[in-house]
Amino acid sequence: MSRFFVVVVVALSIEGLVATFRAIHENPAQLPYAASILVGVGVLLASWGLFIHLNRSAEELEPEAMADAKREDLKLK
Repeated sequence: MSRFFVVVVVALSIEGLVATFRAIHENPAQLPYAASILVGVGVLLASWGLFIHLNRSAEELEPEAMADAKREDLKLK
């Protein structure tokens, strides 16, 4: 999931930067839309950081359950 999320965040960041530069040079009225893309990327990054923090806390609380879940994941591969 993390690899997919990295791809999505990077793609949206690049799209936001391209839209920002295009809006600055061609149509400044489109600048709020470009800014909303970048704000959305910021929210995604913050939520991803919260997810990682909570996941690490869960691993520390119940290491045996997390080890069992990882073994089950290996069976699926």
